[in-house]
Amino acid sequence: MKTLFSAAALSMCLFASTIGSCAPASDDHLGKVEFPSSCSAAAQPLLEKGAALLHSFQYLQSENTFGEAVKQDPKCALAHWGKAMALYHQLWDFPEKKTLDAGRKELESAKKLKSGTPREKGFIQTAGVFFQKNNKLDEKARIAAYSAALGKWYDSVPGDVEVGSFYALSLVALAYQEDAVKGLELRQKAIAVLNPFFEKNPDHPGVAHYLIHAADEQSLAPQGLAAARRYAAIAPDSSHAIHMPSHIFVRLGMWQDSIASNIAAQAAGARAAEAHEAESHYQTHAMDFLNYSYLQSGQVTKARAVIADEHHVVGATDKSMKAHMDELNERMVMELHHWDEAKDLPAEFTFAKTVASARSGALAAAHSELAQLQAEAKKRAGEKKGNYTGASDNEIQLHKAEAWVAFAEGRIDDALKTMRAAAETEEAQRLDSFNVSAREMLADMLLEAKRPTESLAEYKTALKNSPNRFNLLVGAARAANGAQEFDEAHSYYARLLEMCGSSGDRPELAEARALIAKN
Repeated sequence: MKTLFSAAALSMCLFASTIGSCAPASDDHLGKVEFPSSCSAAAQPLLEKGAALLHSFQYLQSENTFGEAVKQDPKCALAHWGKAMALYHQLWDFPEKKTLDAGRKELESAKKLKSGTPREKGFIQTAGVFFQKNNKLDEKARIAAYSAALGKWYDSVPGDVEVGSFYALSLVALAYQEDAVKGLELRQKAIAVLNPFFEKNPDHPGVAHYLIHAADEQSLAPQGLAAARRYAAIAPDSSHAIHMPSHIFVRLGMWQDSIASNIAAQAAGARAAEAHEAESHYQTHAMDFLNYSYLQSGQVTKARAVIADEHHVVGATDKSMKAHMDELNERMVMELHHWDEAKDLPAEFTFAKTVASARSGALAAAHSELAQLQAEAKKRAGEKKGNYTGASDNEIQLHKAEAWVAFAEGRIDDALKTMRAAAETEEAQRLDSFNVSAREMLADMLLEAKRPTESLAEYKTALKNSPNRFNLLVGAARAANGAQEFDEAHSYYARLLEMCGSSGDRPELAEARALIAKN
């Protein structure tokens, strides 16, 4: 693919320049992908564009592009491979039976053509391992078989960036199926595969993208920063590419970078949806990160504006719009400790309602909601993802809720014991998300129990896992102040003010300014 600048690419570079250098984009501004084939000259650029879109998880556009390649060259087997792979949304969702059947049909069409180079046949054969007709294979088994096939092929062609990229992605997909230890090993293996390619192919969209996904784990996040700073500039026509750097920015507490990333991604997603080239979730996923990043940078008004903006999401249904607004409103309750607002959440938000009732002293309501949460947990018992048997997010949430109810009842030691166990399990299994962690709740609990020294220690641990989280910095400052570690309290408040700048409107910032002014 040729590389050049255009007005469209340049507009995305205005964002990219805030996070790194803006490299030339391809003709379609999707990165530099070389995908040699035996297909016709008319189909070749479509194959490369389809592959570039596939690397950036622009699945609908990728499928359509490979479909156009089939029209241009009906004998192009690799185009059928592309249509099949666009149906496998790795890291997002697992294909249903009818989708597996559709992918298998495309690969059978490819095989019937009996054309293509050995390399082209390699792509078709390895994809066939995933889409094979075998009802005994569960989700994990299919992913593992596909990854093993790619790994065997990659060992024979270690310098092939396309084979290596798809192999690394399969390792990350498999990591999602494993426990924390095995999952971490698979992520590290993927990073080891991708790093040499990143040095040699700095404009390849898949390499940078998959590096970010592989490093999207707190202990590995620094290893994904270079790719994060690069990816949006590589593929400025992909809303997902513009968004993806924020996965690393959020893990490292780089809120302003995340905000810039997701403002641009939301706009790009809306343009793609208006052109019927992408679904609405490219917008809402960016808005999810944007809302969270505004909260962490102290900007409540802007965080609420993101929720109101759900009404303008292109292509969203009323049902999906409301569901996402409810999820973000739940986050506002938990992050801002606005317990009275929990009453406005739908009934299914049992966890937030239980915690809100317990923390506001409404014990009768807390008991009723906890009983419902326990009944829901019992109903879900035995429903584990793949073959993984560790504790789920829902089970951890139940223990968090039980701890807060015990705390509200005055059973302080029981509450702390339950919450500490939840924190240790959560961290051991690396069950992290935008939810308030059990470690943070343990620190909050100790602070409310007037044990500031112990509380400060827990806030420090939590900050290692979630750098620059707003509530952790506030809590650490308050705990340090209560422990009469005034210099330390000053440093946390100063860090908070520096992080939020002049745009923050959360009330805790006034508290920070007042303490700083005294010293």
